[in-house]
Amino acid sequence: MHFPKRLAEIRKERGLTQQLMADQAGVHVSQYKRYESGNSQPTIEVFQRIVLALNVSADALLFEDNERGPKDERLRLQFEAVGKLSAKEREAVQTLIDGVLLMHDAKRYTARVSG
Repeated sequence: MHFPKRLAEIRKERGLTQQLMADQAGVHVSQYKRYESGNSQPTIEVFQRIVLALNVSADALLFEDNERGPKDERLRLQFEAVGKLSAKEREAVQTLIDGVLLMHDAKRYTARVSG
């Protein structure tokens, strides 16, 4: 589902009218209707106000449910499990991931410099 459909769907779930959303976004209702119809796209500033009015993340409006997460099922399950760890354990996992990513970047950099 793309942005216009998600926008209308979430607005309706929240029980908000197009007029109220337009007011919260600081645009005319006819302009807001263009967003939901897909005939126009909001500016970043207006998009931010829409996200705040709907109380959702920007990702919720822009991406499908599984579009942003890991594609590998095993990795996705591992990340879900990490979410259940204590703050200290999550920090340790994040440090480990940061280290692996830095090693990867260093390898890419040295390959580029020597190649």
